[in-house]
Amino acid sequence: MTVAAQENIVRTSQSVRVGIYLALIVFALFYLLPFGIMVINSVKPLIEITEGNMIALPREWTIDPWLSAWSTAQIGVEPTGLRPYFVNSIVMALPAVAISTALGAINGYILTKWQFRGATLIFGLLLFSCFIPFQIVLIPMARVLGVLNIAGTTYGLILVHVVYGLGFSTLFFRNFYAAFPNELVRAAQIDGAGFFRIFWRIMLPSSGPILAVCCIWQFTNIWNDFLFGASFASGSAAPMTVSLNNLVNSSTGVREYNVHFAGAILAAGPTLLVYIIAGRYFVRGLMAGSVKG
Repeated sequence: MTVAAQENIVRTSQSVRVGIYLALIVFALFYLLPFGIMVINSVKPLIEITEGNMIALPREWTIDPWLSAWSTAQIGVEPTGLRPYFVNSIVMALPAVAISTALGAINGYILTKWQFRGATLIFGLLLFSCFIPFQIVLIPMARVLGVLNIAGTTYGLILVHVVYGLGFSTLFFRNFYAAFPNELVRAAQIDGAGFFRIFWRIMLPSSGPILAVCCIWQFTNIWNDFLFGASFASGSAAPMTVSLNNLVNSSTGVREYNVHFAGAILAAGPTLLVYIIAGRYFVRGLMAGSVKG
């Protein structure tokens, strides 16, 4: 191959790469356009929005909409700001993620390394639970919460999300542990290691990628959930998503769109931050799970 032909191939490759990058940039800007409009309008006075000037940059920058969305001013009995409900979502999401991930890891460990009669059936039932719509479990779950006397509380929501997320977390860990060498477990058993020592010293240290996947998946689903929050929590125990809905519907007269935009960004902020910080671990975990089985 001549030098001129090689140069033509290099130029063609560079042109294709530039074209791909330009196309990706265009798609990314198109995808981020709604979020950009939300950010722009969240720092505008309401008068600029009602004038129909939603896309243009603010003539006057203000953080008052953010303060109004975050404030805890009382209207009637309950606060209208997002701050106390933001705390509720944190108190709900962190334990629910931790418990469901821990139980899913133990389930995956048992179903792959401690086989017993009926293990396949149990895994099939847990897998089936991943496809059950939210609406089907509302009445049975409400009955259970009522019997346990935790209906309308944050503890009730934690239980709901742990139970509903257990199928997903078990699926993640079971598929990850399925390709883990059984010889290591047998060698540890010969050395006298028991059930929990094997799990704690051998299985768990190698589970970093799938732990990241499970935690991010669970946190996203739990934080963004509205149906369970609206059904099983009330009043001051409501999560962030329910509070955001109440904030939008509590407006009287002129809609405060700038406050609504600020509230929506505040509600979406934690999940967005999680993906910005740990998104690469999520992708690595998915890749590891796909390669290992």
